Amino acid sequence: MHVEPHRTADQLADLIRGEPRAKVARRLAAVRLALLGTTAPRVAEQVLLSERQVRTWVARYNGGGPDALADRPGRGRKAPLTADQAERLKGRLRAGPTATDGGVCTLRGGDVRRILREEFGVLRSLQATYDLLHRLGFEPLRPRPRHPQADPAAADRFNKASPTASPRSRRPTPASGSRCGSRTRPGSARRGR
Repeated sequence: MHVEPHRTADQLADLIRGEPRAKVARRLAAVRLALLGTTAPRVAEQVLLSERQVRTWVARYNGGGPDALADRPGRGRKAPLTADQAERLKGRLRAGPTATDGGVCTLRGGDVRRILREEFGVLRSLQATYDLLHRLGFEPLRPRPRHPQADPAAADRFNKASPTASPRSRRPTPASGSRCGSRTRPGSARRGR
């Protein structure tokens, strides 16, 4: 395997020791071993990569040196909203429902989904809408749990009849004349010896 002489094996070893990112250090180690003349299958075995990955990283190193071994930016799925759109959505949600929201008093997930579709042109499933709201710092409203057999009238009567505070309990008094509060009889400790 041919390796371009961007750096010597000793310089690569110094780079490996100083590299804080484990993935990049492993890639540098693969390139160093290839530079020292190790075959691709042996390099793959030693750095725990596949043979194909070893060849890919050596080719990237040959093309751009050690800097080419870092992960490239822009990978992964794009965000559904730009930063400006996310700020506009936050402002819209903090302002609360408007007359165009159908007379609701609180915006629910379906309402936010409709706002995303109509005002921002973004189609999202209901779960993806809730995930987006969570990333923007919003939490869903959760109703207070109620037992299915609860009687609201009985609870109201109980609350009206209950005293506002319970009476204070008296301080306990010690069993003997000692101040420590122990309930042992005087002299009982000597009997066990």
